[in-house]
Amino acid sequence: MPTVTPTEIKLRTKSRVLEVAFDDGSRYELPFEYLRVYSPSAEVRGHGPGQEQLQLGKHEVGIRSVDPVGNYAVRLAFDDGHDTGLYSWDYLHELGRTRAEKWRQYLDRLEKLGLPYPTPVPPKRPA
Repeated sequence: MPTVTPTEIKLRTKSRVLEVAFDDGSRYELPFEYLRVYSPSAEVRGHGPGQEQLQLGKHEVGIRSVDPVGNYAVRLAFDDGHDTGLYSWDYLHELGRTRAEKWRQYLDRLEKLGLPYPTPVPPKRPA
């Protein structure tokens, strides 16, 4: 059972943010890139500690749709084809609450790897 519930979700495609208001009075603007980098999917998070996949080249990613999943989450369909993460209400709230800290962690990881920000889009692997 979620501890918070959204009262409003707005997809702002021009500014590339998902605006989410919650029943606790909080309201967050979550950039598409941030949501993509911190997708809760196994593809991004891995199946255990240390298996996370650093997401690169997502600074211009868009969201095609926000689809409700039951009464507890949404599935975000990104225009890079990624659509497997279920963003629970609690996870969206956490992403809003900890945005500055999580974004700093992401930029620090890039810096440690000597990668510029924004990161270049990785070349597509041949199928």
